[in-house]
Amino acid sequence: MTPIPHQYIDRKTCGIRTEKLYGDRLVNALYAGARECPSALFRALSSARMSEFLGFVIYDMPLGAKLTGARRFSHDLGVNFAECLDPPAALDTARKIFERKIRYWEIRPMPPEPEAVISPADARMLAGSFCRNSALFLKEKFFSFEALLGAEKRQWLRAFKDGDFAVFRLTPDKYHYNHAPVSGKILDIYEIPGAYSPCNPGAVIALAAPFSRNRRVVTVMDTDVPGGTGVGRVAMIEVVALMIGDIVQCYSDAKYDDPRQVTPGMFLKKGQVKSLYRPGSSTDVLIFQKDRVTFSPDIVANLYRTDVQTRFSEGFGRPLVETEVALRSQIAAGC
Repeated sequence: MTPIPHQYIDRKTCGIRTEKLYGDRLVNALYAGARECPSALFRALSSARMSEFLGFVIYDMPLGAKLTGARRFSHDLGVNFAECLDPPAALDTARKIFERKIRYWEIRPMPPEPEAVISPADARMLAGSFCRNSALFLKEKFFSFEALLGAEKRQWLRAFKDGDFAVFRLTPDKYHYNHAPVSGKILDIYEIPGAYSPCNPGAVIALAAPFSRNRRVVTVMDTDVPGGTGVGRVAMIEVVALMIGDIVQCYSDAKYDDPRQVTPGMFLKKGQVKSLYRPGSSTDVLIFQKDRVTFSPDIVANLYRTDVQTRFSEGFGRPLVETEVALRSQIAAGC
């Protein structure tokens, strides 16, 4: 059976776009029925060792470079070299293209309002809520709230109870640096081990709460501090997926200069580089405290469109449509 197309809304044009899903047939075949009967093959494919191996073959191994070819690879992904900090000739391998730097300070403008919350990445976004009384309520379709933050992190589970969230799905063609979505002080940062399942929509539907099963890094920020965005505490969860070998914390106050580890007590400035995924597809999740933010009206309206074919709508039995958002564009504001 051929899977239905997966479509989303282009925020700039409001047009419907059909996503090119890399390795779609293979992913759907491997993950079909995975929730009910996980196989040894499925477990092997979701392992750290297999993810690293596939990443090496495609992005680092000479054979992989010959099979993909940097020029063909960049053409297939639709890379805009005019955005890149390095000249095209320097981006001569698949890994270099994936880990490319862009002139974000020129081409990804930020809204001037201090209370604005911005997208941490070029991604396809969904908004939701953990509160049953909210129109955005989604009952653990993408992740288990408790497992996502860590069952032993009672302080943060209490802080974000009944809050709102946003999911940002980074496809392989995207720029894969993450940027700080808000300004604030780091209260906590920790890693939770897990699998390396893909973020292909078919796999997300086949698996129960996949984003809280995958390896992830959780960063908790307090924005109610001098110079902060003023939207309460915000959790940013960086979730690995298939072929992601690492999440490198590399915060820079200016451009990509003097990168450093993200540690408790640091102040992050909104819009600045925070981390890098190496390499593949991946997902960011933002969690907000209850009644502290309001999502942008166009993103909310797009969620419920019935003229868009999406695997999330098909799999979850209700309209659930992603909006493609640009890095550093506004996605919410303080209430």
